[in-house]
Amino acid sequence: MKFSLGIDAGGTYTDAVLVRDTDGSIVATSKALTTYPDLIIGIRDAIDGLRTDDLDKVSLVSVSTTLATNTVLEGTGSPVALILVGDHPTKGTYPAKYYIVVSGGHTFDGEETTPLDIDTVKDFALRVKGSVSAFAVSSFFSIRNPEHELAIRDIVNETTGLPAACGHELSQDLGAYERAVTAALNAQLLPICRSFISSMIEEIKRREIKARLIMLKCDGTVIGINEALKKPIESIFSGPAASLVGASYLCNLDTCTVVDVGGTSTDVSSVIKGVPELTDTGAVVGGWKTRVRATRMETSALGGDSQVWVKSKHIFIGPRRVIPLCLAAERYPVFIEKLKRCMIPSRSSLDMNIQPARLYVRTGFDPIELDEFETEVLAAIRNEPLILEEIASSSRKYPSSVILDSLISKRLIQPIGFTPTDALHILGEYTRWNVEASLIGASQLSRLAKMDAVEFAVAVKEKMAHSIVFDLMSFLLKDVDRKGIEQIVNGDFPARFKLDIPVVMLGGPVVSFEDDLSRIVDADIHIPEHAAVGNAVGALFGKGIKRVEMFIRPFSVSEPDRNYLVFSPLGRHKLETYNDALDYAKALGNKIVNEYMDDCGVSRHNMEIEFSQQTYSPEDWKHAPLETRIVIMAVGYPKKQSN
Repeated sequence: MKFSLGIDAGGTYTDAVLVRDTDGSIVATSKALTTYPDLIIGIRDAIDGLRTDDLDKVSLVSVSTTLATNTVLEGTGSPVALILVGDHPTKGTYPAKYYIVVSGGHTFDGEETTPLDIDTVKDFALRVKGSVSAFAVSSFFSIRNPEHELAIRDIVNETTGLPAACGHELSQDLGAYERAVTAALNAQLLPICRSFISSMIEEIKRREIKARLIMLKCDGTVIGINEALKKPIESIFSGPAASLVGASYLCNLDTCTVVDVGGTSTDVSSVIKGVPELTDTGAVVGGWKTRVRATRMETSALGGDSQVWVKSKHIFIGPRRVIPLCLAAERYPVFIEKLKRCMIPSRSSLDMNIQPARLYVRTGFDPIELDEFETEVLAAIRNEPLILEEIASSSRKYPSSVILDSLISKRLIQPIGFTPTDALHILGEYTRWNVEASLIGASQLSRLAKMDAVEFAVAVKEKMAHSIVFDLMSFLLKDVDRKGIEQIVNGDFPARFKLDIPVVMLGGPVVSFEDDLSRIVDADIHIPEHAAVGNAVGALFGKGIKRVEMFIRPFSVSEPDRNYLVFSPLGRHKLETYNDALDYAKALGNKIVNEYMDDCGVSRHNMEIEFSQQTYSPEDWKHAPLETRIVIMAVGYPKKQSN
């Protein structure tokens, strides 16, 4: 008998699930805390929590993660340098610490417009290599000819030893600016995701599990581990995609809307007739529009472990994740005593970083490029939680919010504070950890809101519930003004939203919010038995899908009967006749999809390949087509051996 192992490494929790291949039944589940900076410790804890002797019978391991999503949302990606080649549009900024525009680029037909300025590329790479962790390269019309991007990647590797992400490998769509943004975000994620995947591979080897490792992509399909190492950007939103696939499987619903309440964020998306609903354009994450094909989703940086803070009597939640007080009290022996000593800062200094019941602890990440004040504050923060007054006593002055914010963004310190999870502990709806710590924190913060501790907890829970409903309705009413939706959600009206699509809720204590949601929306709400590990379930049931698009055009319109160009994801290739070009494109497309599916673990007999061809020619054109568009798509499921 064979089994499959699904793992979801979220921002707060890492979940594991063991599924029997013969009937798809769930035989064991486990949750563990996600660990930073080494995620593999949390993964190891989650696998150990399965308490099974069947791991040696696992033939497939599939992983989903919010690591990439949360990295971009929280602005904690590795610093990168972006090299733009050719006449790039300057309609916006880029998610890169440094960027430069150099001569080069190609035309729509892949002809070089200007030679690549190699010397400038080398000088730039050498100048910034000590300040970045990776490079991104985006050349104008690289989707027609990637030779300049590939040349720069080689130069960067040779001169700096750092990885470089190329735009043409991530998207074959037009849109130079969005492709450059996609390349820069991918570069940000390369060091982080490579470390994560390498650790996963080592852990599977350590356990002597002889299984294929795959990852879920952000469109609900799977990707082989070799491809995932090159394109971590495609795991953006793979957590929400996993929740869609998992919710559909757990509730046996081929059409539903899924609300996934995690520790770091709340995500809303839909599956329609068994297929995740995808964006018409590229995914937008952290305000950046990319060329990554992903599930259409409404997401907010509000989750069970989002920071709760108060200013001018108003309660705010998010956008950052903090360690809940109740959990910190379990993790650190002297935490309760320190928490009791927290003072209320002056009201003028209050913001999301300067709060009562707020402590800070060092992470294991190495510092890069700190100024004098950041260095001083970081030196004062140790591996045990410190209150703000303790940090101030070890440095020259009270730490400013700006410095704290910078150190948090660089992943060098981790805040500890009151969260919606603490509110649920006070209300007795979720009591996994230390209730006393939650009560102490609520007592300190509630004074600023002119409430008592229990009233404060109720207000936090209610605000969280309203946020969940707002995300749900904003997703479903995508063309309706968001301010109007917010007014209805937060107002006191004798009416409710009525939904014609089932709603599936996933996440840890989502059952605590079911009644709150029912008071605002009239919907068929489902909370499946394994709601707490729905993403890990979804990681196992994604399809393998690979779509390859190619174009064939004559090299010269004035001589349309000889020399044809084939534009593919691998570059530009010239052939003598149209039929030669057509045969080459078909063979190359089949080779690409088969290699991709092999990497995903999809066997040939479990795969369907579709071929489509469209031609375009002017009226009265008497030659081979002026342009031919070829699409080859393969669909299949990763193979699972049965007994």
